[in-house]
Amino acid sequence: MGGSKMLSSLPEIFFGLLAISVLSGLFLLHPRVPLSFVRLHVGVTLLPPIAALMALVTNHETMIYGPWRLDSLSWLLALFVLTIGFIVQRYSVRYLLGDRSYRKYFALLTITTTADSAVWLSNDLRLLLVCWGVTLLGLTLLISLKKEWSVARNAAKQSGRLFALGWLILLGAVIWITQATGHWQLSLVLTETGLAQLDLWERTCINLLLILAVVIPAAQWPFQRWLLDSVVAPTPVSAVMHAGLVNAGGIILTRFSPLFSGDIAQIVLLLLSSVSVMIGTGIMLVHVDYKRQLVGSTIAQMGFMLIQCALGAYLAAIIHAVLHGLFKSTLFLQAGSVLHHHEEPNSRANQSTPLLWTITGGILGLLVAIGLWMSSPGEGYQLISALTLGWSVSFAWAQLVAFGSGRIGRIAGFSLLAGAAAVYSLVHDAFYSVLQDTIPQGIQTPAPAAVLLLIILLAGSAAGVWLARHRSSSAYTLIYLWLVRLGEPENDLVESHPEHLTQSFFRGGHLR
Repeated sequence: MGGSKMLSSLPEIFFGLLAISVLSGLFLLHPRVPLSFVRLHVGVTLLPPIAALMALVTNHETMIYGPWRLDSLSWLLALFVLTIGFIVQRYSVRYLLGDRSYRKYFALLTITTTADSAVWLSNDLRLLLVCWGVTLLGLTLLISLKKEWSVARNAAKQSGRLFALGWLILLGAVIWITQATGHWQLSLVLTETGLAQLDLWERTCINLLLILAVVIPAAQWPFQRWLLDSVVAPTPVSAVMHAGLVNAGGIILTRFSPLFSGDIAQIVLLLLSSVSVMIGTGIMLVHVDYKRQLVGSTIAQMGFMLIQCALGAYLAAIIHAVLHGLFKSTLFLQAGSVLHHHEEPNSRANQSTPLLWTITGGILGLLVAIGLWMSSPGEGYQLISALTLGWSVSFAWAQLVAFGSGRIGRIAGFSLLAGAAAVYSLVHDAFYSVLQDTIPQGIQTPAPAAVLLLIILLAGSAAGVWLARHRSSSAYTLIYLWLVRLGEPENDLVESHPEHLTQSFFRGGHLR
């Protein structure tokens, strides 16, 4: 009886711990509170994700708890965001020690991650809007943490304007939905009765508004500039931003998935996301700045995630969002380790790939693609997924096995590839078992959307191969320079001589 009573009270425990963590962050702002309290505060922020993990493991049913919608997806996203927040705060205890905004940083980060987790737990659309607005405001303030630095202030202003635009567009979509259906509760809006209140043209317009509202925080073309400018933020802030906030677009579309249907909206999202994938990949390849490389990678990855949403593969999008967040936050927190003072010459630069091993990798990738496609229920997305996975297997085989140094190198590469395949299968099965009853299966991918994406993938791959083989051509030069210019900061977002450091030195500031 005691165990069941505790399980039933998990929501109260979770929200109580969330409130305590926010109060702890606000308490830290008082100047008389010793800085040693930061460690205690970080320990407090670990308690809410533990409660979310317990709820995720023990409760697999959807429950409406006041203005909250508690299901497996909500608990998973809350666990993910709050865990990333805890890891980054623990990392920052010494990383930012001595910074003038030390106290403010921990308070802002706690409030931002708490509000972000509350977005995915919200069933009331008014609460969702408020929490999402607080999340965007907190992110803007974190970008401008170094107020004495004009570059950070300018980057925060540009980001804040776009965030405000995206929030207002989402507000318009929500007001339209609630006025048409007569409900503020998302669970009632997305029922068949609620959706029946919307005409086809209304659903298309609302979907287009939702797309516009999510591509802005997801840094998709043509709104990718704010994420490129945000590299001026401290590295821990970038880790949280890329791991738990930028991927919100796919999560929002997943929550509104019963509403998201229609060829026009899907094709618009496919076009924007496909362009973003190519631009983000290009920026990642041509820039030497490590953080800008990570930003380009994020733009491309968020494009892939939104493509999955456009094709109705919401489960794949959620898995992508979570795994990308964990991976990208790790890369940002390890950014300092990429500097090598004694760079070894690249032995692969002049190494040709053995033809037999290359053909073997191509055949293996083709077999994987055919096997996945034949085992799928015939959805349009499965064809695209099969082609993508087959190409990934061929590429991984070429890098790990075909380029291997001798027999030992190829055996090691093959073992790594087999281990990665096993881990992928286990992770996919684990996510599927947890989320299969929560995430909607999505809509059937219309033939025009699938054909359009297939054409884009083939054309982009062919263009990339051609450019790689004709690096002396004028087309290659123009595209290369355009991508370099696209990823470079604006004039007011770069400073040759950081004046704020000089000012801090003469004021007796502590530089660590």
